[in-house]
Amino acid sequence: MPEPLVTLSREALHGDAHLAVLTFSDPERLNAMTQGMGEALADHVAALGRTSGLRAVVLTGAGRAFSAGGDLGMIGSRAAAGASDPGGPPRRTNRESMRAFYKLFLTVRDLPCPTVAAIQGAAIGAGLCVALACDLRVAAREAKLGLNFTRLGIHPGMGATWTLPRLVGPAVAAELLYTGRILDGEEALRIGLVNRAVPRDEVLKEALALAREVATSAPRAVRGVKRALARSSEATLEDQLSFEAERQAECFESSDLREGIAAVREKREPRFQDE
Repeated sequence: MPEPLVTLSREALHGDAHLAVLTFSDPERLNAMTQGMGEALADHVAALGRTSGLRAVVLTGAGRAFSAGGDLGMIGSRAAAGASDPGGPPRRTNRESMRAFYKLFLTVRDLPCPTVAAIQGAAIGAGLCVALACDLRVAAREAKLGLNFTRLGIHPGMGATWTLPRLVGPAVAAELLYTGRILDGEEALRIGLVNRAVPRDEVLKEALALAREVATSAPRAVRGVKRALARSSEATLEDQLSFEAERQAECFESSDLREGIAAVREKREPRFQDE
């Protein structure tokens, strides 16, 4: 039986609360993104989405790379099909196939809890796009990160033109997408592409610490924040105020708010339980 392309491990917290770690597991190929890997990731995400007590998910890669990007064999075969009949039926097939391919990996955005990308090595092209789809990112200072699509001769995909400007602003995003320039983790931190840059051997440790810190907050409130942030870029202020008021009204009904108030008054750490 072949080794799984994505592995799952869990870390217990308190009660039924836990963290999950998803790992791209094709280190010999630098975790190149294939159809099989995407399907494996989507299956894990779907299962985790049904799991009670999940507080955060860390996504990382085995070996030297987070992910070196799309599988060149797959890209080459689609290029051959497209060149065989420019503007013909292969264009529609390629368009629909790539859209479905994106969806597999971007299911990470569907998780109701926060996600942290632990980028211990190279995150290139679509590989970096998956990290950008996570809520938070921790990178090795020496990691190589880049959206090198145009250097390969292809338009960016996997949501690159949507996520990148929202993180680093339109001008910096334009530079990175036009040039395909490779950054290290320290520059990525300076421009806001990642949240933290640490030595390579501390990346997973730091990402797990960040996930645990997230997990100490009230889960219902955290899930609401994730939804609020996802919609905020296209919402008016009035619309967002209404959304926030609705989420707060829900929290007023929860035992976690009572626990949070009690913890402040008693000068102790809260222990939140609500789902």
